Amino acid sequence: MNKKIFIKTFGCQMNEYDSKRIYDVVRKIGFEKTDQCKDADCYLLNTCHIRDKASEKVYHEIGRVKKIFRSKKKPLVIVAGCVAQAENQEMLRREPYIDLILGPQAYYKINDKILNFTEKQKVDETDFDAVSKFEYLSRIKNKIGKATSFLTIQEGCDKFCHFCVVPYTRGPEYSRPFDQIITEAKSLADQGSKEIILLGQNVNAYSDKHKRLSNIIYEIEKIKNVERVRFTTSHPKDMTDDLIDVYKDSKKLMPLIHLPVQSGSNKILNLMNRKHTIEEFLRTYERIKKINPFVEFSSDFIIAYPGEEEKDFMETLNLIKEVRFINSYSFIFSPRPGTVAGSLQTIDKKISVKRLEKVQEALFNNQIEKNKSLENKIINVLSENQTEDKTKIFGRSEYMTPVIFDGNKKDVGKILKIKIYKSNRNTLFGKAINNIDQKVA
Repeated sequence: MNKKIFIKTFGCQMNEYDSKRIYDVVRKIGFEKTDQCKDADCYLLNTCHIRDKASEKVYHEIGRVKKIFRSKKKPLVIVAGCVAQAENQEMLRREPYIDLILGPQAYYKINDKILNFTEKQKVDETDFDAVSKFEYLSRIKNKIGKATSFLTIQEGCDKFCHFCVVPYTRGPEYSRPFDQIITEAKSLADQGSKEIILLGQNVNAYSDKHKRLSNIIYEIEKIKNVERVRFTTSHPKDMTDDLIDVYKDSKKLMPLIHLPVQSGSNKILNLMNRKHTIEEFLRTYERIKKINPFVEFSSDFIIAYPGEEEKDFMETLNLIKEVRFINSYSFIFSPRPGTVAGSLQTIDKKISVKRLEKVQEALFNNQIEKNKSLENKIINVLSENQTEDKTKIFGRSEYMTPVIFDGNKKDVGKILKIKIYKSNRNTLFGKAINNIDQKVA
């Protein structure tokens, strides 16, 4: 009987991709996936260090697993990902229940570590080796089988923003070989993927033998069964001319750019070491809107960064009103140990919360207005799966907005025309055009 592995994933889309590839790897040594933690022979927690109290969430999860296995043999417990990379020895010291620490560039070694594990020796595998990782993974088929698939093309970061741990947890920027990426994209398409989302910590910094992100998009466009292409996350400094031009020429690149700006104040951007100005950000925005007015922008905002005064905050609000981002993420600054900003004096909590509320109100109003404008209109939706009660279908618009509509299992994996009849801040609700026609007939 095959052993079972349970993986819980925190954080970004890249972690989701990594977890999927870990499944592909351990399948080679007889492990199969289980959605029930209590049935696991191996429990793996794939962690993210971006959000507040990331390590505490790990210890909380381990405590929950301890209770589940209190009266039976414990599983092999592995902590992987960015928290594992950042706090490896501390985690092994603090929590003896953990057997193996696995950094994000080392998970390709998981089979060897599992097969050679002994209870007497805890394992810390956190070397940076992105080259070996992707060379190994290129020999193992990515068995995704979904309408939408993630595809990592770049890892790591050389920007060293003062608030960010990514350079320390994912290592320096590394771009996968171009041919390797296209081969994986073709495999995903053969398995039924209609949409491919290209991932990277700085995805638009991709560079391999004069090939850039624009070259990848154009090459994937040639794959017959792929109908949508996206990429995330980008850095404003790397929005090069060739990439901007893709929005004029491409037929499959979706008209949504996630471009984190973090603040509307040049003073704060300088304190953050972001390496771009608001003027540069707006020039990119205006150029893209000029060549393709259908493109919309989403972004990330850090509110109450150390040194942010009321003037700086108002500049952020003004930027939100000018660009009218259709979907964005906003958080109060949270210091990360080991970063430049980790030891800075934080802004009073009441002021921080009040500023966040104002920013989110402005951002949410933009979302509501955009979704409201789509009511009684027909849009293209890629259906991803059935809802839990099997009565409706969940999909996403070209702008990544969730859409729920009447349908059945045969609709999954198709791009359908949906008439939107209702919306809220986060979701559109509609009916497939063919369903409407059938009812009228």
